[in-house]
Amino acid sequence: MIRFKPRQRAALGDTLRELANFAAAALVFGQFVGQQQPSWRLPVAGIGLWLVLVAYALVLEGDE
Repeated sequence: MIRFKPRQRAALGDTLRELANFAAAALVFGQFVGQQQPSWRLPVAGIGLWLVLVAYALVLEGDE
């Protein structure tokens, strides 16, 4: 297992939260910008992916 220093863990946690926001925005709001028929599956997948990435970021930033 890779052992990160506290500063590296904080940076990785912040990056994962930003990635979660980009993923949610792409899947939730991106379909309304496109020319396709809106689907309920993409927003659910975006919200689910956001929850998973944010939870993992919080685990990384937590104390050992």
